[in-house]
Amino acid sequence: MLFERIESAGLAHYSYLVGAGNEAMVIDPRRDGDVYVDQATSAGLRIAHILETHRNEDYVGGAVELAARTGAEVWHADAQWEYAYGQPVRDGQTWIVGRFTVRALHTPGHTPGHMSYVLHDASGAPWVAFTGDALFAGDVGRVDFLGPERLQEMAGLLYDSIFGRLLPLGDGVLVCPAHGAGSVCGSAIADRVWTSVGLERQHNPRLQAASRAEFIANVARELPQAPYFRRMEAWNLAGPPPLGSRPAPRPLSPAAFADQMAGAVVLDTRDELGFSAAHVPGALNIDADRLSSYAGWFVPYARPILLVNKGADPTTVVRTLARIGYDDVAGYLAGGMLAWHTAGRASQSVRTVTVQSLCRELDAHGEPWILDVRSPEETRHMPIPDAQQIHVTELPQHTGEVPRDRPVYIFCGSGVRATLAASVLQRAGVTNVIVVLGGLAGWSSTTCPLGL
Repeated sequence: MLFERIESAGLAHYSYLVGAGNEAMVIDPRRDGDVYVDQATSAGLRIAHILETHRNEDYVGGAVELAARTGAEVWHADAQWEYAYGQPVRDGQTWIVGRFTVRALHTPGHTPGHMSYVLHDASGAPWVAFTGDALFAGDVGRVDFLGPERLQEMAGLLYDSIFGRLLPLGDGVLVCPAHGAGSVCGSAIADRVWTSVGLERQHNPRLQAASRAEFIANVARELPQAPYFRRMEAWNLAGPPPLGSRPAPRPLSPAAFADQMAGAVVLDTRDELGFSAAHVPGALNIDADRLSSYAGWFVPYARPILLVNKGADPTTVVRTLARIGYDDVAGYLAGGMLAWHTAGRASQSVRTVTVQSLCRELDAHGEPWILDVRSPEETRHMPIPDAQQIHVTELPQHTGEVPRDRPVYIFCGSGVRATLAASVLQRAGVTNVIVVLGGLAGWSSTTCPLGL
């Protein structure tokens, strides 16, 4: 039997390839589907079925693209919405994979038509539950995508799905969700790589609620929604354009790159130290490892993207962007910043200090203006006294609150989000920014201790 979990880095998205006999199925595929075809072919299997647990909001689904390549049937959940592809799944519907059976299990809550899929072994016993965004390790799916007026309803449906349909499968059943730690589809997904119904029943904080009402009270809340979710929802109903519908980004000389900058977004995916040392004026910095998490907050779809990346090959960055619907990557700076400088082009930089230097500044000269761009949850658990708190994703709407007439020390957990924030402020004309490197681990100020 073939059983593979495929993780999309950055998105913390999990998809699954299950095969036996001479056929295979894919559950919740991503847009770039080579990995499924390659692994199935290597195992001598044909991908016959593609199952979706729900309409996704955080990434572009790959069912349409994969079906076009393999001839597989697509089965989508959320039959209440008008899909332009595939067939709707029915509760209790089954598929045969070798000696195994897969059964659809209606588990609404995250979305009204959400489906989980239960893999039964040759004896008919449930073995694996592919729970989509209903049940995660340490968390449950968010219930706010249909708006605040339906929060209570959706949370109640999710309770019924988990306690009435998933937990009764048995403690020994493996739980294979659609996301891991770091996903925006849950607020506190645990870093538990593999889990089971029994582990979640015992250790998942959401499942310790003493009643349905307590569960609803804990779960029915609104979480931040990135602007790019709207495009994901539309594409995942209509089917996204084929990946090959746009030409590959071209390597551009510094002169050609500069000529195309008007109207484009210059996206620099190098780490915080490289960007701070020197970057193309007006560039937005999102580290390549965090591109999936933050591009949707800051990069508009209506403008072409010009890349500045660390290595010579932009393929990985382009693929990451495509997974969240950014197809218009017009080109990249050939030769990187070295070529830019040797061509005599001007650049910007961001001053950096270590967290220890900031501590010494606090101890010697009082209180400089500190911008804390961590999340509300982070700042609540470990605040920096007297810091101005603006979450990095909300910063574009609040740049007017940042002073221009004094140094602004930008603080996060390590310096990565602080550098992103510095690039946003520089683009808004705030140039007196200083990124604090080191994060909480290096904090040692005596006059401004962390509030614990």
